[in-house]
Amino acid sequence: MTDKVKLARQFIQAIPHAKALGLELTYIGQGEAEISMPYNAELVGDPRTGVIHGGAVSAMLDTCCGAAVMSHPSAPGGTATIDLRIDYMRAATPGQTITTRATCHHITRNVAFVRAVATDDDTDRPVATAAGAFTVEGR
Repeated sequence: MTDKVKLARQFIQAIPHAKALGLELTYIGQGEAEISMPYNAELVGDPRTGVIHGGAVSAMLDTCCGAAVMSHPSAPGGTATIDLRIDYMRAATPGQTITTRATCHHITRNVAFVRAVATDDDTDRPVATAAGAFTVEGR
């Protein structure tokens, strides 16, 4: 498992958009991952409101889901997104860090299924949720 965690951390650190967004992998293991993205005025979608652009949130959700797949005990290697549905519930509060938690809840021979939730400081009201299917590579 240690090798998988190391591989996932290296993978995320190597992704240019993850670096540009300031994504930080804060937890990974056994098919679960958590990534945080600090507030950054350069990522604001609407200058009037100061709200982070939905594209930054979607990239964060996608990256976190991929990390959850890579850390699953039944996933032997890398992964790629097949399908990702994102539901935006509300705007993230300007100035707050957004945190995404993803769980890989089922794996077949070729496909991993993942759910994720993105929140800001108000953890009872999600900013967005995601459900996706990812490739299972290396089997």
